[in-house]
Amino acid sequence: MRRADRLFRLVQILRRRKLCRACDLAEELEVSERTIYRDIRDLAASGVPVEGEAGVGYILRDGYDLPPLMFDADEIEALVVAARMVQSWTDPQMARAAGDALTKIEAVLPEKMRGLVAGVPIAVAEIAQEPITISMPDLRRAIRQRNVIDIDYTDAKGDNTRRRVWPLGMLFFGSTWLLASWCELREAFRVFRADRIAHMDISTASYRPVPGRSLRDYLISEGVEGEILNGIGR
Repeated sequence: MRRADRLFRLVQILRRRKLCRACDLAEELEVSERTIYRDIRDLAASGVPVEGEAGVGYILRDGYDLPPLMFDADEIEALVVAARMVQSWTDPQMARAAGDALTKIEAVLPEKMRGLVAGVPIAVAEIAQEPITISMPDLRRAIRQRNVIDIDYTDAKGDNTRRRVWPLGMLFFGSTWLLASWCELREAFRVFRADRIAHMDISTASYRPVPGRSLRDYLISEGVEGEILNGIGR
């Protein structure tokens, strides 16, 4: 791997993780810890806001953006497949956004690489899903804005309940979209199938993040670990 590519990957790793030890960076990049120390020093000298020390770990201060860089063939393929999944397995608004994102990516590619976007030989079939009556775009907006929501829910036994919950995030399992939340009634994490939510009212009230009640905390409680957690905020 070229040194420039390694430094770029190093910054990418630091961006998506809260704290990185030199030994873990060395293993992932397949170099020695001494090389990592040298690379970190060089990044800091060039103005990249890396903080930390040997034996403890390194972090990248918030707000640092990489300059525009080109995608390679594998990255283009990954983006196209991800967009096709979104177009097949989500609601029309998100599907349009995925298509628009691909168009923007294609526009900045060199002409000789633009054919890669349409030419990725991986098809994504649509998955039959139970009809969802609530507005998924509205639900995603409530999640982003941390709005408390009230839902009318029918469980697997057919019992109907009214719940006030903090919407933490969405989970997708095969053909089912799930809402991960903190339930004020049960004072605990609860997961609701989106297709069983008969009605949803979005409150103007918002909830404050509380330690132990985040989507990350829920996933950890369910035994989720590794790369999946790296992209989930604390």
